[in-house]
Amino acid sequence: GTCALDVERGIVDTIWPEPYQTDTCLGNWHYKRDIAYKSTKTIVDMLVDVVSRNGNLLLNIPLPGSGEPDDRELKILSEITDWMDVNGEAIFATRPWKISGANAPSQPARGDVSTSENRRRPLTADDVRFTVKGKTLYAFLMGWPERETTIRALSIHANPSPGKIGNVEMLGFKGKLQWSQDETGLKVAMPPKKPCDHAVALRIALA
Repeated sequence: GTCALDVERGIVDTIWPEPYQTDTCLGNWHYKRDIAYKSTKTIVDMLVDVVSRNGNLLLNIPLPGSGEPDDRELKILSEITDWMDVNGEAIFATRPWKISGANAPSQPARGDVSTSENRRRPLTADDVRFTVKGKTLYAFLMGWPERETTIRALSIHANPSPGKIGNVEMLGFKGKLQWSQDETGLKVAMPPKKPCDHAVALRIALA
């Protein structure tokens, strides 16, 4: 209880039994002019992936001599803030669910405790990540399905079972979603416009 696992520039391959931390950086650990920074999508994908596996993400912003982030860093931070304004409910004070993700396979561990961020594949609309808060399950769609998504892990016969779903909403969208749950999964029709860039979160009321 005195220490926590820290994974530098990587992520554990499953839900970790105790809270852990991933630390990474926009670029190098120290400021370097004209370096290629991570994209906002890359950071958001890693954040959701880490939290779904019982982790916390520590993001380093390297600073030039002035002590102020450069314009490119400020743009990325602004985009992360915009995303968190919509989806923070599904991140803050949440816990891992029974499984961390669904549909497309998770990144393999390759015989190591952690998966290096350099080996991560881009996450798409075929990837789903879960967090939970009380009786509310959050399902992150890691890309935007153009018309409909089917989350097979939330079918009425899935193992582990999600139980009966009472309602489905999308964070940042005020309208009512069309959805159904059957033996093939939870099917949700997408609204005409996505509420944010990058991953979108479904708020799912469990019975």
